[in-house]
Amino acid sequence: MMDYPDDADGAALRRIATRCDMSKPMDIEFVVSVPDQAAGAELAHLVAKRGYTPSLEFDEEAEEWTCYCAKRMVPTYEAVVAAQQELDELGAEVGGYSDGWGTFGE
Repeated sequence: MMDYPDDADGAALRRIATRCDMSKPMDIEFVVSVPDQAAGAELAHLVAKRGYTPSLEFDEEAEEWTCYCAKRMVPTYEAVVAAQQELDELGAEVGGYSDGWGTFGE
């Protein structure tokens, strides 16, 4: 098993590595919280230019907008952290922020 840093991303990657081949690309969905629908639509446009497949959803119970940004990639620690940083920077342009990620594996 690969040696990952001792943080939340490393812990998540260790869990995934127990059931997946970490050398193969997989779909990873990054979560970006946005203040409203207009900001989410703008973010969706920005992330699509960067190779992500966005989807915008409203959680009626929490009354929050979320832009999900999916990307097929090899799940290295560096790639996951870089994607979150990129999405956090893009999200900040519209008043949002990166809020985690997940995958079902390859």
